[in-house]
Amino acid sequence: MGLTKTEIFTEEQNRLAILLKALAHPARIAILQQIINANACICGDLSAELGLAQATISQHLKELKNAGLIQGTIEGVSVCYCINPTTWAILKDELSGFLNTAGPGNTCC
Repeated sequence: MGLTKTEIFTEEQNRLAILLKALAHPARIAILQQIINANACICGDLSAELGLAQATISQHLKELKNAGLIQGTIEGVSVCYCINPTTWAILKDELSGFLNTAGPGNTCC
């Protein structure tokens, strides 16, 4: 499979695609829901709540962090994760704008 020519797309298109790709796995959605529902940074073991192996959780956390959706701080031997409010706001605004481009009056078929 060839490389994606990201340079031909706008910065906003590329950013939204990266964020949506990070969200495109049910385990990552579940992780984000756990963090959001906690309403605080999560330092504990998510594997017990989600029923996934710790290595699997770690890989998904890495993807979410690389996309900027979560941020982490090291406290002793554990890493605490919380929602990155800046990126979350960008995702909310860009996704809302994207979804609102096709209103109920746009029925061409």
